Order: sequence, then C-alpha cells, then structure tokens
Amino acid sequence: MPDLEWESPAPRSHPFKAATMHKHDWLILLLLLVIEAILLMIEPFRRLVIEDMMTDMNYPPLKTNTVLFWAVPILAILLPFVVFLIYYFTRDDVHDFRPVILGIISSVVLTATITNALKDTVGRPRPDLFCRSFPHGIGVFDTMMKDVICHGDLAVIRKGCKSFPSGHTSWSFAGLSYLSWYLAGKIRAFDRWSHIAKLCIIHFPWLLVAFVAISRVDDYWRHCQDVFAGSLLGSVVAAFCYLQFFPYPNDMNGWAPRTFFHTMEERNGVHSSAQRVNSSHPQQPQVEASFRG
Repeated sequence: MPDLEWESPAPRSHPFKAATMHKHDWLILLLLLVIEAILLMIEPFRRLVIEDMMTDMNYPPLKTNTVLFWAVPILAILLPFVVFLIYYFTRDDVHDFRPVILGIISSVVLTATITNALKDTVGRPRPDLFCRSFPHGIGVFDTMMKDVICHGDLAVIRKGCKSFPSGHTSWSFAGLSYLSWYLAGKIRAFDRWSHIAKLCIIHFPWLLVAFVAISRVDDYWRHCQDVFAGSLLGSVVAAFCYLQFFPYPNDMNGWAPRTFFHTMEERNGVHSSAQRVNSSHPQQPQVEASFRG
C-alpha cells in the first residue's frame, strides 16, 4: 500500500452533488420512511388485559409529556446536524460531511422503523391504559374472560397499546449516541493521553438522552422495560450505522471517515504510477542531450 501524502488534501466536491454517489442508499431510506408511515397506521396487536392486571395500569390519566414529541427530532437530528455543519464549515471537509449525514439519518430512520414494527407486534399496554379505556373512572370487564371492555376514545386507546419499546427513548439514543461516537473520533478521546475533559464532552449527549428516557417513566407513559429496550435498540443501531462509515474512535485513523482514506490511497496510487511512467520514459530534452553526448 502506498504511503499517504497527508499534505495533499483530498479532492473537493459540493456536498449535495457528492450525495448522489449514495443515491441507492437514499432510495432505501425513502422506502423505510414509507414503511414507517404504514406502520403508524396499522392497528397494534390486541393483548388480553384482565381486571387483575389493571392495578399496574391505573396511573394518572394522560399526564403531560416532560419531553414533548416535537422536541425529540430536535435532540436526535437537529442538534447533531448543527455539530456536523459547524465542523463542515470550519474544515470544508465534504468527505466527512457526506457519510456523517447519511449515517445519522440511517440510524434514526432504521430505529424508528424497528421501533414501530415492535410496537405493532408486541402491543403492550401503557401504564395509563385504565384511564384511557375508562375516562369516567368506572371499569367495565367481560363477565367470562374478565377482559377489559374499553369505552374511551378509540384513537387514544390505540396509542395506549403501543408501549414497547419507547419511541422517545429509541429515537433519542439513535441520534445522540451517534453524536457521541462522532465526537469521540473527532476529538480523539481515546488517544491514550487520558484527558477527562474529552470524556465529559462525549458523555454530554448521553446525559441528554438519559433525561429523555427517565422522563418517560416519570410521566407514567412507559414501563421501565420499555425504556430499557428503546435505549438498547437505539444505541445498537447507532453503533452499527456509525461504524459503517467511520473506524472505531480508538483507531489511529478514527478521526476521519473510511472514504477519505480510500480516496487518498487512490490518489497516491495514481500519482505513484505516473511517476513510474515518467521515470521509464525520458522527457524530450533528456533524449536530445543523450544524442548530443
């Protein structure tokens, strides 16, 4: 493998023009968004909920979310985007911008699709199902099976059967875990110099996402298991999506995407080949000088 010429910058191109190189990846993400929209409209699995089970689902009725729904995309997507844009405009590095944007969108979209597929399949009731099913506070149950007979708003009840896993948590972990991986590579947090400040920087996104996860339990919108599953799902997907485009942060080349090093190797390979051709074919002045001699 030829040595990399670090003083020679990689070829530059416009970020949106360069994005067409991954057009098939963008098409797959668009397909996943369509699947996500379909999953949101599907009726979830209807579990048998008997009267004795209602003791664990009789929490305060539809308590206000501490972290509102619109705040999740801001934390999971917009905040990392701002960090990526700052780095891009500071370094003008399109070879970093392209994969990091594709990676975080893949992380969030994949997580959202898997989350909603599990919600519809599992159909676990939320902790406030009693108040959703019986807005007037009087429970009605089947005399034979003791199953709950809901008489509340059907849309509200339908959402009450989508507790596992937590969407707020999985989305937030998918975006902010990806940001933590990215920051760890960029600031070289594992360069063996043992800087505690670097660890604080890469753990800040985890602090934000932990607040989101805990709020879901505190607001009685999710069970603890729902939050744990959502955090695990988002973290694993984020790790896979990041490592698809970047080396491990503790790697010597963990500060740049894989495409950067491939491009540099190709450039240096072409440059070395050109040098070999020039050395084996003397230039015209050299030929003339040899004849004069």
